Amino acid sequence: MAEDRFARTAARYAARQDERAGELAGLVHAFVAARGDEHALDVGCGSGALALALAPVVRDVVGVDRVPELLALARDRAPANATFVEADATALPFESGEFDLAGTLRTLHHVARPELVVDRFERARDPGHARLLPEGDLRALFEANGLVLIRDRRDVEQRPLAAYLDLAGCEGEAREQAIGLAPHGPDAYTAVVGWYLLERRLP
Repeated sequence: MAEDRFARTAARYAARQDERAGELAGLVHAFVAARGDEHALDVGCGSGALALALAPVVRDVVGVDRVPELLALARDRAPANATFVEADATALPFESGEFDLAGTLRTLHHVARPELVVDRFERARDPGHARLLPEGDLRALFEANGLVLIRDRRDVEQRPLAAYLDLAGCEGEAREQAIGLAPHGPDAYTAVVGWYLLERRLP
């Protein structure tokens, strides 16, 4: 199960998060442009990267995840205005409209929905990977949920393949398969990270 894999690699995720915390905070603060009085939510928070980046610029933030080991690491790093709750992102234990700002970081590819085309490399790297969402699917998802796109951006990241596989706990035969399927060769991986700021359309 994906939760088991994340439990095993929780410390690796937290270490990578700590290395990039300042960079992420700068990106989040510039992109979101929060007012400072928001009650914010980080869905699928993991070890808290997005929630902790938001904490200095909002009133308070709640992070939600299903993996206790990741939540424990998030709580170890949390300021007073950040709390973390164990819950399923597909069945959140909150009232509709309770939050002013909600976000998620590197989680949508773990949402299990039927798909005609599956990225074979990502499935080999991480069995919990359900699908990559093309730009058109994302925009349709926003529209279907009454969300208006305010701004977006793309960041291209060059990642050492070995470290990327380590982060996923990808070992043995699965690792060999992932290396063989790597789209940019056995040494490097190129990832495109999309950022989207959305606003719910009023009725």
